[in-house]
Amino acid sequence: MPLLAGAQKWLFSPWPYLLARCALGLVFIYAGTVKLMDPGAFAMVISRYGMAPEFLVPVAALGLPALEVLAGAGLLLDLKGSLSAIFAMLVMFAVVLWFGALNGLDIDCGCFSTSDLAEHDSLRQALYRDLIMLATALYLYLWRWMRREAREGAGWRYVYQSNSREVRT
Repeated sequence: MPLLAGAQKWLFSPWPYLLARCALGLVFIYAGTVKLMDPGAFAMVISRYGMAPEFLVPVAALGLPALEVLAGAGLLLDLKGSLSAIFAMLVMFAVVLWFGALNGLDIDCGCFSTSDLAEHDSLRQALYRDLIMLATALYLYLWRWMRREAREGAGWRYVYQSNSREVRT
C-alpha cells in the first residue's frame, strides 16, 4: 500500500501537472501555428473528410487553428476555460479521425501539418495520439478536482470497510 500512496502523492503533486499542462499547451500552439501558416492547404484537408459544408471550410481552416493557438496559450498560462476548449477540440478531432478511419479514407489527418502522415494507417495512428492527449486532459481535470477537494477539506481520505464499520483515513 505505501507504493500506491507514494505514486498517488507524486501524481498529484504540482510538477507532473505542470509538465502535462505545458506539454499539451505547446502541442496545441505548434499544431495551430503550422496550420495557420498555410490555411489553404488545411482547408483542402478539411474538405477531404466531407463532413463540413463547403462554405464553412475556409472559416474552419482559419478559426480552428486560431482556437488551437489561443487555447494552448491559455493552458500554458492556466487560464480558466482553456482546458475545456482543448478537451472539446480533442473529442471533436477523435470523432473526425474515427469517422475517417472507419470509412477507410486514405488522407492526411491534418493534425500537425498539411502533409502530416503519408502511410495508410495515418488516421488510426493520429486517433491513438489524440486518445493519449485526451487521457492527459482527463488527468489535468482529475488533478484540479483532487486539489479542489483538498482545499475544501476532503483531502486524501478514503473510505473502506474494516470489521463491518466505516473507517476514514
